[in-house]
Amino acid sequence: MNMATPPDREAAATGANDSGTTEFGLNAWDLRLSPAAVAAELDRVAGRLRADFAARPRPVAVLARNSGRTLIGYAATILSGAPLVPLNVHLQPTEIAHMLAESGAGTLFAGPELLDTALAATAELPEVRVLTWATEPGAGYSTLEQWSAGPMLPEGPEYPVAAPILFSSGTTGRPKRTLMPRSIFPRGATPAEYRRWATTNRFFGQGTHLVSGPLYHSGPIQATALLTAGVPVHVPCRFDPPAILETIARERIATSLMVPTHFIRLLRARDESPTGYDVSSIRLITQTGAGCPEDVKRAMIDWWGPVFLETYGGTESGGVCAIGSADWLEHPNSVGRTVNGYRALVVDETGRELPAGSEGRLYFENAAGWGIEYEDAPELTAAANLRPGVFTLGEIGRVDADGFVYLTDRDSDKIVSGGVNIYPAESERVLAEHPAVADVAVIGVDDPEMGEQALALIVAAPGTTPTAEELVGYCRTQLSAVKTPRVIRFVDAIERTPMGKLNRRELRRQYAAVGGH
Repeated sequence: MNMATPPDREAAATGANDSGTTEFGLNAWDLRLSPAAVAAELDRVAGRLRADFAARPRPVAVLARNSGRTLIGYAATILSGAPLVPLNVHLQPTEIAHMLAESGAGTLFAGPELLDTALAATAELPEVRVLTWATEPGAGYSTLEQWSAGPMLPEGPEYPVAAPILFSSGTTGRPKRTLMPRSIFPRGATPAEYRRWATTNRFFGQGTHLVSGPLYHSGPIQATALLTAGVPVHVPCRFDPPAILETIARERIATSLMVPTHFIRLLRARDESPTGYDVSSIRLITQTGAGCPEDVKRAMIDWWGPVFLETYGGTESGGVCAIGSADWLEHPNSVGRTVNGYRALVVDETGRELPAGSEGRLYFENAAGWGIEYEDAPELTAAANLRPGVFTLGEIGRVDADGFVYLTDRDSDKIVSGGVNIYPAESERVLAEHPAVADVAVIGVDDPEMGEQALALIVAAPGTTPTAEELVGYCRTQLSAVKTPRVIRFVDAIERTPMGKLNRRELRRQYAAVGGH
């Protein structure tokens, strides 16, 4: 196995950009490695994992917060040929144990800060060994130093890398196991072919990449491929807006993947700064996750320029739509047109395709004929696919005559009030545009007469005191009465995932008894 940086990629590996050349290949709060040191560390860890996998072919899970060591663990696992299982760091031990058992993992890499969680998760799974980069040895785990002293597999015959095993959102039930989709991970590639494939990533060749979101998500995990291709990567341990803006200026960051929550926090940090920040090095920001309020997106474009590419897709599918800044300004709130190889269609309750402009269940047709597949879950796979190669991500939406896709809401989030289906996204969008609203979530709560009614949870903007009557009236100016929430409740905060998404199931549980009170 040879992880040496390809000569024709030396400029990218050393971080060449418009301000000169940096000297790191990986820069994080816990590691700062040169390109040569990155290659050597990937070789060392991947070779050790390869020896383990040859003796015991089982997936390798990683439970760790963002760090340089976490990114090395991800990349080395992929290069070893073992399937990678990235784990959400916010899960409880019982949830982690379920994923370890479902994936068949035999090894769990744990960051020192989550070692206790890892040990609790594996307490009833003796077949799963725990490794950590903590320096102190202890009961129930081995340190990276102890483990790496074992045998390494020398370079030998070519072998394929394995697609990572992902778990989709568990907000509508138990998390579902699926492989990283073909559109964002090659099938059957050797490590050398994988590194060459990584150079086709839209971030490659732009300059230093910043990891803004949790690495266990299918978007930020792109940094894994970039690192193996020689792109310099900066990994902050957390998203602190002033520190992120200072890092962009100091390290001449060129690319990143962000979500709307990041935008909101960055704009606030800018407005609170007496001196401002230099963001002129930014060349490309991919936006994903939850929908972005129109005023926030416009403000970011005004500030950073037309550098934003919004993508829409799912853990199971990868990106299926995309829209650049110029098109978005002409088609605000659209998630764009489908990417090459896909066609968007809208169907009614019977599966009949509807004409342009109609609202209904949104499906995507893949020209290669593959759809969504949940491993060992044929009933879930069948529910996601209308027919071979035509699948849904569970959204309600419409496609205009020019092919631009607009999302209305998730079908699973609909509220049935008096027999009428209500989808929260529309009222959330309107309420989010009110200057006194900092955040909003609309959910369905039980109603003795109507079955359900829409409840709007509102976080007031600092220094404002909006009233329920004011917000209901504002909503009614843009939406029909049936789409306007009947009840407003002011809250201090609305919990979102690190990717900016709502856990509506948890919100419904928390506010189930609110009703008209």
